[in-house]
Amino acid sequence: MQYTKLFCLLLTAVAATIQSRAQDLSAYFKNTEGAIVIYDLKHNRYLRYNEARCRERFSPFSTFKIPNSLIGLETGVIRDADFVIPWDRQKYPPQEDWNIEPFRHWGQDHTLRSAIRYSVVWYYKELATRVGEERMKKYVADLRYGNQDTSGGITRFWLNSSLRISPDEQVEFLKALYQEKLPVSKRSLGIVKDIITLEKTADYKLSGKTGGGPRGNKSLGWFVGYLETKDNVYFFATNIEGADYLAIRDKRISLTKQILADLSYLPAVTKQ
Repeated sequence: MQYTKLFCLLLTAVAATIQSRAQDLSAYFKNTEGAIVIYDLKHNRYLRYNEARCRERFSPFSTFKIPNSLIGLETGVIRDADFVIPWDRQKYPPQEDWNIEPFRHWGQDHTLRSAIRYSVVWYYKELATRVGEERMKKYVADLRYGNQDTSGGITRFWLNSSLRISPDEQVEFLKALYQEKLPVSKRSLGIVKDIITLEKTADYKLSGKTGGGPRGNKSLGWFVGYLETKDNVYFFATNIEGADYLAIRDKRISLTKQILADLSYLPAVTKQ
């Protein structure tokens, strides 16, 4: 009886080792400094690469557009996904990099939907200004978003300033968003879930938001979101560094999707 129990424990340990090796994600980050955390809702299971970095807080950059949208809707600053804020050319003049994606779309009026699609920073600066410092501080705290520090200025605190969030915390926030456990209305949650949808097929729906900006002499890139399949939901937060913006712009997305596909979470038809 004792030997049987010992044998079973040994088999369990071997199985766990095999599974761990099968899900070792280090090969994906061979030439990339970064981290990823994935949460499997159905099995209540986390998978991480670079656990220390998954706990480390970074500027959220444009991933903050998700809570910023919720706050704008909850305060009534933004009525709905089609709410237009006109572009003020004098206040936000075109910059040198506005000839590349997604910045080439910034020099025009935008709705909430188009502003999050093209990651229009000036739109969200205007939104935050209209919300105001006191209300913004309260809502960021109520949402328990990262370190909850909005002291860096109403148009700057999420842009390499006071607000910081870890990949682990990004996933926890997204879980609360998806499961409608945030202290905001179902209407606001529904609108934001709709505008962050990136891909939708008969087999899956991918939702998320990118973010990026300077970190020292490199560029930091985020891709956070969740993948809904027919029988499960997978939440993810990817955080990488590159030499410049173009080095992380597409890679943060392609790397995440490759990992999700190779884990058989993202349906095989989307594999390259």
